[in-house]
Amino acid sequence: MISKLHYITQGKTPEAHLSNLEKACMAGADWVQLRLKKMDLDVVLKTAKKAREITSKYQRKLIINDYYKIAKAVNADGVHLGKNDECPLITRNFLGTSFIIGGTANTVEDCKVLLNKKVDYIGLGPYQFTETKKNLSPILGVAGYQKIIENLQTKTPIIAIGGIRLEDVSEIINTGIYGIAVSGEITKEISNVSKFQEILKGKINVFSSAVERFL
Repeated sequence: MISKLHYITQGKTPEAHLSNLEKACMAGADWVQLRLKKMDLDVVLKTAKKAREITSKYQRKLIINDYYKIAKAVNADGVHLGKNDECPLITRNFLGTSFIIGGTANTVEDCKVLLNKKVDYIGLGPYQFTETKKNLSPILGVAGYQKIIENLQTKTPIIAIGGIRLEDVSEIINTGIYGIAVSGEITKEISNVSKFQEILKGKINVFSSAVERFL
């Protein structure tokens, strides 16, 4: 089962990533992605092992960004592949059928390639500008998601990503998007985990709540 809320780690050091990951797990995030960039492989492996210990303790799913061989080495639940990472078919052959494989997309064509390669979910974005990722692809916005979802007509979960805030969620989900991936908004305020989850469950309408406060 693919979660509707994905937390992607942030931090200036591996220790900061692990600290934020554990806070998210403690706050109820059931799906966390360890995203380490520009670090030595041995550092990534060591950090991934610790991340696996943390997620096992809280019974959360652990996805490793990019490093599919490390995902297998630490017995993570899956891997998320960027557009310039290994082919999902090669990754599937290496990992086997029990691992979750997700891929990054920005266009209808990107999505169709990933669907043909049988990924388990697609991370589609960016929704809007985000400082988390360099070399940002063209921004999609709500209209972009609507157009792609209508074109694809797929049952494969599509996860929106890129600068998503609490007030954005309802409108994004109304396009037919399955779920969202969040980094900064949860790293800055860990209590946002439950707030995002409540909105995704349809128990909170951010816009209605905002109006009620002014009545």
